[in-house]
Amino acid sequence: MDLRKAILQEHTRARATKIADHVGQNKALFKELVEVYLTGPYRVTQRAAWPLSICAERYPSLVRPYLSRLLRYLDKPAIHPAVKRNTMRMLQFIEIPRSQHAAVIELGFRYLRDKREPVAVKVFAMTALSRVIKTEPELGRELGIILEDLLPYSSPAFVSRARRVLKDLQGNS
Repeated sequence: MDLRKAILQEHTRARATKIADHVGQNKALFKELVEVYLTGPYRVTQRAAWPLSICAERYPSLVRPYLSRLLRYLDKPAIHPAVKRNTMRMLQFIEIPRSQHAAVIELGFRYLRDKREPVAVKVFAMTALSRVIKTEPELGRELGIILEDLLPYSSPAFVSRARRVLKDLQGNS
């Protein structure tokens, strides 16, 4: 299967799942999928994010060699929300190395504070932050303050996740 061509055929859950099934645990195919994701163009990157996220959920160890590059990619200007959402979603399935904590913290807080970010990006950012904060507890207070400030103006999905994160933060303090 030519991954780039398969990604461009259609953008559906079925197609994303089929691509993820094809990649499976194959490190070479996963590397190819990451390269397709990182090299674009924009539409290819947007569509590759979904199967990449599915692969990360199924086989989290495949992501580790590419995590630094994936996080750096999020610093590019005008990244599509689907790319942010799926990349941040991946972080809930993998063990985030300590060397990547600073990048996850910076991105997570940036997405939470940005009023223009979609709810799904914020929710996955919140989850990634809560995982990292377990080993960086001094940041828990800052996250708690931000979440409390956002609660009155947020969607039900955000409120639900924020309450769980706040409860976890209280349990860890």
